Amino acid sequence: MAQRVGQKVKLSSIDELLGVPSTEGAVDLDVLTIYPFENHPFRVVDDEKMDELVESIKESGVLTPVLVRPDDEGTYEMISGHRRLHAAKRAGLRKIPAIIKEMTNDDATIAMVNANSQREEVLPSERAFALRMKMDAMKHQGKATSSLEGTKLRTGDSIDSLNRSQVHRYIRLTYLIPKLLDMVDEGRLAVFVGVEISFLNQAYQQWIYEYIHENGMIKQEQLMDLRKYREDNSLTQEQLIDILIQGRSTPQARKKFTITERKLNKFFPAYYSQPEIERIIYGLLEQWRQEHESEDK
Repeated sequence: MAQRVGQKVKLSSIDELLGVPSTEGAVDLDVLTIYPFENHPFRVVDDEKMDELVESIKESGVLTPVLVRPDDEGTYEMISGHRRLHAAKRAGLRKIPAIIKEMTNDDATIAMVNANSQREEVLPSERAFALRMKMDAMKHQGKATSSLEGTKLRTGDSIDSLNRSQVHRYIRLTYLIPKLLDMVDEGRLAVFVGVEISFLNQAYQQWIYEYIHENGMIKQEQLMDLRKYREDNSLTQEQLIDILIQGRSTPQARKKFTITERKLNKFFPAYYSQPEIERIIYGLLEQWRQEHESEDK
């Protein structure tokens, strides 16, 4: 085994490691000895923000050490700092400050996802694959359960401030074909529509993509009649398109419901006026709408 460069640092926890911006314990590593995290779901792109980071590093160097874990070959796997490493290489640096931490595969995956989830801009596809990796790691650690549908959070648990339904909604996006997933990232296809499509086989998804390309966006209502074909591969492309067209032309049934005064009295004191009750109900409905809209972003 090749001799490892630098000195390993022992910290009490990954949370402490990621939460403290101190450079204490950092060592300088050759940039060529660090390689990306396997199947890293977050993109490193040469955009305007990367250009700004490169200029900042040219002026001040890398101020926050990257986090790596050592392998048995004298090289290091990046956990947190892929963008800093890329910018450092572009800036012409040969070494970069790093904190070396021994981690299991699962701990490394969770740390990688946690660190990158703090970025200002995370694409739906990046979040989707990151959450899927994190859920798999949590399953290995016994923090999530597995079932016929895949890995599940325990009741009441959350990940990255997302509740259980939000997490599984994002993970469903990983079952989309790349062309449709790109449309979600570009904002051309709503997340909840992408989730609905994700339950269909790849041939159906390809036909839906072609339909969108030729006819424009589709709505969730157009996909409702396709639910019965999630486990059925017998549809032809012509039949699938006919279903989408019928869903587009079918008018929505008007909904009507009544809340009796007896039911309202269970929640409002007798001295509340009708305008006051309506104002409270509309306010609660607006709050509910905003919460569900934020889940679908």
